[in-house]
Amino acid sequence: MARYLKDCSVSCKYSWDDLQVLCRRQKLVCKQLAVTENDFGDYVVEYLCNYRRIKTREFFLVKWKGYSESENTWEPQKHLKCPKLLQHFRQDMRLALLHTNMPLDTSSLDAPAVSFIIQRAKQRVKLRRWEEDLNRACQHKGRIFVRNDVDLDGPPKNFTYINSYKIGAGVELNEVAVGCECTDCIKAPVNGCCAGASDNRTAYNDHMQVKIRPGMPIYECNSRCGCGTDCKNRVVQRGIQYDLCIFKTANGRGWGVRTLERIPKNSFVMEYLGEIITSEEAERRGQMYDQQGVTYLFDLDYVADVFTVDAAHYGNISHFVNHSCNPNLQVYNVFIENLDERLPQIAFFATRSIRAGEELTFDYKMTIDEVDAESNKMDTNFSLAGMPDAPNHRIRMECKCGVESCRKYLF
Repeated sequence: MARYLKDCSVSCKYSWDDLQVLCRRQKLVCKQLAVTENDFGDYVVEYLCNYRRIKTREFFLVKWKGYSESENTWEPQKHLKCPKLLQHFRQDMRLALLHTNMPLDTSSLDAPAVSFIIQRAKQRVKLRRWEEDLNRACQHKGRIFVRNDVDLDGPPKNFTYINSYKIGAGVELNEVAVGCECTDCIKAPVNGCCAGASDNRTAYNDHMQVKIRPGMPIYECNSRCGCGTDCKNRVVQRGIQYDLCIFKTANGRGWGVRTLERIPKNSFVMEYLGEIITSEEAERRGQMYDQQGVTYLFDLDYVADVFTVDAAHYGNISHFVNHSCNPNLQVYNVFIENLDERLPQIAFFATRSIRAGEELTFDYKMTIDEVDAESNKMDTNFSLAGMPDAPNHRIRMECKCGVESCRKYLF
């Protein structure tokens, strides 16, 4: 049996910090975890549970990492070396006191206030672990952060982060057979580089920004090309380059995504990833999602409405991007390793310069209105994906994007 398992591996259910705590508690030296005998006396504050003030001294009830709640202890502030946790606690305590109409200078907390503070603390732990899981799973430069300053919701359930399409039943991807022979695919493309082989234009400029009109396809260099990974015709395949934050919206739109960095106009931002399914399966799932008031289906209808991307349970950060009737992201169809026009990759590019801290959005019902025949191939109708043509099958969903040009309904 051992010889069959020698190359197998499984992910650890503990985080790096949790393993360090366990080693310190069991007094185990671990070189890989950087735990030495000098660390055996260290205790880590997981979160703060309660508060009391005796004269001028402040005390906090501490939940220690790696220890049960029955082992919580009261500690004076001078014993605590966790300024960020103290800041979070004071913010939560202020909210709890305001909600319960207690004076802000109270010397002790009642049960409802303590309950709220503990729920917020446990929520932060769950969101921090989810953030760590997301960054371990993703294979791109840009890091993912998570914030919820609105309610007590934790990470979404039944969602798995993926870095490429998950292929569903009845779907086959065919790899390209040839690659380009360029030395500089942007400035000196041989025979038009990869785009020219399909009678299309090169999509990017020297700054790796898209220069073709929405609706026209993008053909990037692939694994059979002679150019290296630094080729400027390899943009979408590099993955997300910007630090992004999944955050809870305050106006009932659920989770959203904001950028933590400035994104220049026409720059690649992210792909829309999920499970590729047939149109028949998409219709079945679409009716179910419609009853739930959610939509994660994206029709791959560049040339034919045959396949759909379902990001409900498998996806990347695009799963959390909200709709806007005046969006800052535009969809392009991209072909890299697979040239089947029925199965493009869906990429979002910035329609304008996007400020750091600004929410990222795309139009769930965008259409391409171009006179170019090639551009007319794409008519992206995210909100109607997988649904029958008859309008009486739809449940009207209110739009909450808030822009002046809002259409009032998603569909």
